[in-house]
Amino acid sequence: MLLFLAISAGIYGLGALMGAPKGQRWALILILFIAIVGILLIFPEDHALRAAFGGNAEPYLLLGGFAALVVAYLAILVRLRARIETKPETEAPQAGSFSATELDRYARHIVLREVGGPGQKKLKNAKVLVIGAGGLGAPALQYLAAAGVGLIGVIDDDEVENANLQRQVIHLDADIGLPKVFSAQNAMLAQNPHIEVRPYHRRLSKEIAKELFDEYDLILDGTDNFETRYLVNEAAVRSSKPLISGALSQWEGQLSVFDPQSGTHCYQCIFPNAPAPELAPSCALAGVIGPLPGVIGAMMAQEAIKLITGAGHVLRNEMLIYDGLYGETRKMTLKPRADCPICSHLRNPEDAP
Repeated sequence: MLLFLAISAGIYGLGALMGAPKGQRWALILILFIAIVGILLIFPEDHALRAAFGGNAEPYLLLGGFAALVVAYLAILVRLRARIETKPETEAPQAGSFSATELDRYARHIVLREVGGPGQKKLKNAKVLVIGAGGLGAPALQYLAAAGVGLIGVIDDDEVENANLQRQVIHLDADIGLPKVFSAQNAMLAQNPHIEVRPYHRRLSKEIAKELFDEYDLILDGTDNFETRYLVNEAAVRSSKPLISGALSQWEGQLSVFDPQSGTHCYQCIFPNAPAPELAPSCALAGVIGPLPGVIGAMMAQEAIKLITGAGHVLRNEMLIYDGLYGETRKMTLKPRADCPICSHLRNPEDAP
């Protein structure tokens, strides 16, 4: 084997000095290789040439097989690269279809048994509205965008402030003073240009809520006051849209899926009356640890993806509570309230307003 390697190196080096093309040099080495294998297989065992090249053909055959695999692999890579380079994406993909870039981007979803290609297509065709682009809305929006949700709406009348940046990670220092919905839109499209983002720079009101919700498949509530939460809940029930709601306080967060159309509770079933302000202070008054909104907001996005794709078990009839201070999670079983003024008519048609 050493003699073969020495002769091969000599052929390659001498050929390079003489300016011979690489293909010719490799062809000569291949001819040498075939000749040596022939000598080892045909000549008698005591022949001098056979002894000079090791006397055994097996190492050469193994080397030849390995070299053939490497050459085949390189040929496949060259062919794939040529196909990519000769077929650039000159047109936007049709609605519901995926470009090569998108298929590569969502590959980790597509290989999941619970999502796959059909699930990713459902995400592409989905329309999700997020109420609030603050602590909970920021991570939820980022992960929905990254996951490939085709249309994401975000409504918020607030502007980015310096104090937001400790936890609202979708916004940057350069965004201070910019409406949150436009800051969020810029960040989402920078992360995934294959989606559509609709920003609504205004406060959600009863006058527009039902009409706005009708345009979407799913609602995420990331607001931080009970007045808006009750408004969102009522509009979601009237529009027959599932609602994913999260809440934060200091080190603790909670989330649940409210879907009375599927026989579950609504938000007002669980919180029939708003607590006194001193019992539920805002994050500005009580404080909140920075990563907590990211944990709960990401969980909200995950519940949304599960609802859209049909994967796993969503938090219907349950509330998940996360305690960041002690690293604990627990679940509470929830039930619809028979006298709920918002959703009881869905279970008792005679109670319909």
